[in-house]
Amino acid sequence: MAPMTSSARPLLNRRLAEFGTTIFAEMSALAASTGSINLGQGFPDTDGPEEIREAAVRALRDGRGNQYPPGPGVPELRTAVAAHQERRYGLSFDPDTEVLVTAGATEAIAATLLALVEPGDEVVALEPYYDSYAACVAMAGGTRVPVTLRPHEETRDGVTRRRFRLDLDELRDAVTDRTRLLLINTPHNPTGTVLTRAELTEIAALAVERDLLVVTDEVYEHLVFDGAEHVPLATLPGMRGRTVTIGSAGKSYSFTGWKVGWVTAAPALVSAVRAAKQFLTYVASGPFQYAVAEALALPDTYFEAFGADMLAKRNLLVAGLAKAGFGVFEPAGTYFVTTDIRPLGESDGFAFCRALPERAGVVAIPNAVFYDHREAGAPFVRFAFCKRASVLEEAVERLGTLAG
Repeated sequence: MAPMTSSARPLLNRRLAEFGTTIFAEMSALAASTGSINLGQGFPDTDGPEEIREAAVRALRDGRGNQYPPGPGVPELRTAVAAHQERRYGLSFDPDTEVLVTAGATEAIAATLLALVEPGDEVVALEPYYDSYAACVAMAGGTRVPVTLRPHEETRDGVTRRRFRLDLDELRDAVTDRTRLLLINTPHNPTGTVLTRAELTEIAALAVERDLLVVTDEVYEHLVFDGAEHVPLATLPGMRGRTVTIGSAGKSYSFTGWKVGWVTAAPALVSAVRAAKQFLTYVASGPFQYAVAEALALPDTYFEAFGADMLAKRNLLVAGLAKAGFGVFEPAGTYFVTTDIRPLGESDGFAFCRALPERAGVVAIPNAVFYDHREAGAPFVRFAFCKRASVLEEAVERLGTLAG
């Protein structure tokens, strides 16, 4: 039965009118209906470390987290997050006042933007951007201002790679008197760009000069390749007190369904984010929080093996895509590869991705959904390589038919 309304006003809040069903839901449904290999949505097809899965089982059986956990997160996890930041980056955070546990990084982004952005505020974000950024800025009543990462070639150690790069002058020009904050994502989804220390130093200087807050999404912090370095923005001069850093267990430990994320920041910023977060999920993922606390304490050898495994998978998929005729942008981080479909005689990423399951039995994501400037992303398509090697090999074989 149609809903009863007293006017012709649309049911959906106007701030969300431009956002329909996510492309991830559409493409995953297409993968299921066609029996295609899903290299669209970024979730692994195997679980993470067995000892961490058993830690979650143990927490369930011991009754830890089966009822509402504390609003800021269980103390064990907050302490583990702080210890991780200290051990990896030399950042010291008080677990009681400077760490907040969230329902994944997605809630962390939403709560942070709802807390810090008011109607009329501008939020400068790197384009293409993860789709929830745009929706959360809209829900907060802010105005998003995209700064586009653009394709370029770079040569290092005699090897030339195609990657996307930030134009720092364009970033500076995007900041106005209405700018409230910068929303930075590195390692960057979907392009795989890892901002360098020099680039981040310039961003930090801009934030200090213009007295801006910075929200930095670092969920792929443990997935960097080819000698790239992940540099948390909060480590740079003037940034400790103005940066909200977002992390997540899903990407680093391959338990994306657990939805455990966190925010680290100065007490006043954490307090503001918590004020919004408490009216979203309030709390979540109780038993999983205890397991993630143990995961964060895993030795460096875990992260080294994890990175090496993903690097091998990246190389497998990159080589296969190039052989199939795609223009390939080799990622320096994350577990996604962006490709250019123009060498295949195509130019519309949406049409290409919707036809690809029937043509080759593989699902990918059109990058244009991550752009305000849709034309800038039109010829680019993203593939995920966080799958078993045998699955990637089969996908590469299927995509090879496009070359013919």
